[in-house]
Amino acid sequence: MTKICIYCYILTVPIQLYAEEKTTHSPIEISTFSTATKEQPTWTLERLNSAEWSADLAQGQFPLYAKLQVLLSRNFSSSGAIDGRSGLNTTKAIAAYQIMQGFSGDGQLDQDTWQRLTQNHTTPTFIEYSITHKDIQQPYAKSIPSNYAEQAKMKGLYYTRVTEMLAEKFHMDELFLQQINPHAQFDKIGEKIIVANISNTLPNGIHSIIAHKGTRQLFLFNQQNKMIAAFPATIGSDDNPSPSGTHRIAGITFNPQYSYNPKNFIQANNYTSLLLPAGPNNPVGNVWIGLSKPSFGIHGTPAPSLVSKTASHGCIRLTNWDATNLAKYVRTGMTVKFLE
Repeated sequence: MTKICIYCYILTVPIQLYAEEKTTHSPIEISTFSTATKEQPTWTLERLNSAEWSADLAQGQFPLYAKLQVLLSRNFSSSGAIDGRSGLNTTKAIAAYQIMQGFSGDGQLDQDTWQRLTQNHTTPTFIEYSITHKDIQQPYAKSIPSNYAEQAKMKGLYYTRVTEMLAEKFHMDELFLQQINPHAQFDKIGEKIIVANISNTLPNGIHSIIAHKGTRQLFLFNQQNKMIAAFPATIGSDDNPSPSGTHRIAGITFNPQYSYNPKNFIQANNYTSLLLPAGPNNPVGNVWIGLSKPSFGIHGTPAPSLVSKTASHGCIRLTNWDATNLAKYVRTGMTVKFLE
């Protein structure tokens, strides 16, 4: 079975997280899923909800992984946009959940992990949803230009289509939403579609935050130094690295405007400052959690399916829904520590 190095000491010696700036601990290994092949499934509500663990799980896109991603999210270990795939973000979410449950944290979806996830499973992971008048009639943009100067001229950086809005509402990859609803038009009030049955909550008692660059994840800890939640995150890049050390949350803004400063980076030959309007397709998404280090923060993104898969301009980028949930539970003055 293929091995990949993914989880660093953060999951094995959390008590030392606040005492050390750097570590020489070796990463633990996470086993990837079996590479056996299976026929692609037909997506139905019944198959999504009845999917069960087996010893010969295959890599790929299957109802079992869609169900798993919803269960992980309900247990505060987000895999990002729900897409039914056994990808790296899913593996990292499994490992974080295992650590929170006192398991080994190897990222392997074994029987014990599945049983723990499903033991209090009383509600379906996918449900039927009827499209509402509000879904159809809210403001939409015809398109979002890539140039910030053009974006700055717009009234709002709104969603551009109903499927984009619904996908974010239910924490889903937009293409996956369309995939499991192949006959839906997404344009009629009362039209029924299949969506993830998600939860928009986090544990109480968040005391501190770890932004781990190596694993590309954001971890929440309580006052007892126990990990209580995890999200996939895009954290800086080689050209625009994130800060080091410990900083504090300086402010929280919902539906922020975005202040583009060419001193930080140059976008599309824009050499003057610009103020971009608010909206989910704003460069920082639906929320800005500013840090005590100027120009850096935790925020959302207009491209949730790329979280943890690309680079940022130094900030911590989450999906819009994870950033929004986080902003409701954290407070100014809380510490955010960056680790390599």
